Amino acid sequence: MTAETRTPQTAGSCCSATGSCHDTAAEVQAGTVTAVYQVTGMTCGHCEGAVAGEISELSGVASVKAVASSGQVTVISAAPLSEDAVRAAVDEAGYELVGQA
Repeated sequence: MTAETRTPQTAGSCCSATGSCHDTAAEVQAGTVTAVYQVTGMTCGHCEGAVAGEISELSGVASVKAVASSGQVTVISAAPLSEDAVRAAVDEAGYELVGQA
């Protein structure tokens, strides 16, 4: 189980903005930064949602995908995020940021 938050697309097509028929958090979009973080303590979908929800509130974040089974959280943002800001968001959700994966 994974939790993902995304900003809504306004396009009237099932295809992504890049013309692909697949639109996932792992896709690289022009003008964005993708970072993968390692988080400990996530065990279920609720945990994933809590972490993704807190990180998605950070300024510039476009997408967050948290996977409890691996402990990895993939964040797509407009610019690089401060690790301190990500750590504070993960702490607020009740989990621990180990660092970038």
